[in-house]
Amino acid sequence: MSRRCVVTGKGVQSGHKVSHANNKTKRKFLPNLQETSLFSESLGRGVRLRLSTNGIRTIEHKGGLDAWLVEASPADLPSELKQVKKLVVKAVAARAA
Repeated sequence: MSRRCVVTGKGVQSGHKVSHANNKTKRKFLPNLQETSLFSESLGRGVRLRLSTNGIRTIEHKGGLDAWLVEASPADLPSELKQVKKLVVKAVAARAA
């Protein structure tokens, strides 16, 4: 499992740890990833994702998981979320008809 947010694309960054004597050693800056379960209203179940806290806020701002998935481009989504997007779009279309 990679250390990358599905929504924002935030990943591991590298840099230097700088001591008081200005010695520089390599270090990693890890993103603030959280294992979350977001509820899909159209599917009626939760979807587990590993998101950054900024990504969680983005999804909530867009109106929930379903609204974000419908708006998201399939090219930007990983394969497991593409399947969820298909199910959500199909459920939304069935509910509208």
